[in-house]
Amino acid sequence: MKKDNKAVIYWLLTGCFLIFIMVVVGGITRLTHSGLSISNYKLISGTIPPMNETEWQAAFDLYKQYPEYQKLNTHFTLQDFKDIYFWEWLHRVIGRFIGLVFLIPFLYFLIKRQLTKPTIKKCIVLLGLGAFQGFLGWYMVKSGLVDNPDVSHYRLAAHLTTAFITFAYTFWVALDLRYPEKKEVDKAFRNLVRFGLAVLLLQIIYGAFVAGLDAGFIHNHWPMMSEGKFMHQTVYIEQNPLYKNFIEGKSGVQFVHRCLAYVVVLMVVIIWRKSKRFSLTSSQFNGITALLLLVVLQFVLGVFTILLQVPVWLGVAHQVGAFFLLSAMTFVLHRFSR
Repeated sequence: MKKDNKAVIYWLLTGCFLIFIMVVVGGITRLTHSGLSISNYKLISGTIPPMNETEWQAAFDLYKQYPEYQKLNTHFTLQDFKDIYFWEWLHRVIGRFIGLVFLIPFLYFLIKRQLTKPTIKKCIVLLGLGAFQGFLGWYMVKSGLVDNPDVSHYRLAAHLTTAFITFAYTFWVALDLRYPEKKEVDKAFRNLVRFGLAVLLLQIIYGAFVAGLDAGFIHNHWPMMSEGKFMHQTVYIEQNPLYKNFIEGKSGVQFVHRCLAYVVVLMVVIIWRKSKRFSLTSSQFNGITALLLLVVLQFVLGVFTILLQVPVWLGVAHQVGAFFLLSAMTFVLHRFSR
C-alpha cells in the first residue's frame, strides 16, 4: 500500500477545515462574551450539555459563584445563561471532536503503515500542538474565574495564536505530501516571505490583544484614530511605565494593531512586486494573487470593523480574514521553499 497517499492528505485537510470552524466559533464565543459560562472542565461528561431544567439550574447556580455573574451579569435570567452557554459548549465540543479526528485516523494510518517516518514525526508534533491548545483554552478561561470577570488578553493571544500555528503547520504537512518534489529556491525571496509570515503572526497576536482588551470599541474613526487628529496624538496614556501602553493599554494596543496592518499590506505588496522577476509556476502565481487579494480584503474588513464599532458578524469576518490570509502566506512560503 502506498505511503502518504491521498487519504492522508484528505485527513490533514479535514483537520485544517475543522480548526477553521473552531476559530470561527471561538470568535463568536469571544464576541458574545460567552467564554466564561462554563466554569468547570470535564473531559468526557462535559461533552453532554444540561438535559433538563434541574441540570440547567445547577449549571446556572455554578455560574453565579464567579465574578462575571457577580460583577457584570446579575440581571441574567436562566434563558440568558443558556444563550451564552451554547457557544462555549459548542466551542469545547468541536475541540474534543478535532482531537478524535486527528488521533483515530493517525493510529489507523500508523497500523496500516501508510505514513512515512518524516510524516509520522510531523503528525506527533501536530498531536502535541493540539493537546497544548486544549490546555491553553482552559488556562485562559481560568484567568477569568478569580477576581476580574474577563480572561487575560495574554492568555487569549496565546490560545488564538496557537490555533493559527496549529492550522498553518497542519496545512504545511498536507502541502508537503501534495507537492513532494524538491526544487531550487531563491533564498532571499524565501526569507522575505518568512519575514512577511512573522509580521503577520505578530499582527494576529495584536488582533488577539485588541479582542481581549475590548480595544476595538474606542477610536472608531479612520484613517485617524480620532476625528481631526493624527494617530499618535490620540493614544491615551493609561499605563506606567510607558511601554505598557502598547501591550496592556486599549488605546496603545489598537494603535499598534493599526500600524501593523499597514506593515502587513506593505510586505505583501513587496512580495508581489518581487515575485514578478521569477518565472512562476501556476501554483506560485495563484498563491501570490490570492495573498494580494486577501490582504486588501482583510484591510477593508478591519477598517469597517472599527468604523462600525465591532458588530459580532464583522468581528468574526475579520478573524476569518486573518485565517485565510495566513493560509495564503503559508501556501506562498511553501511554494517558494525547497
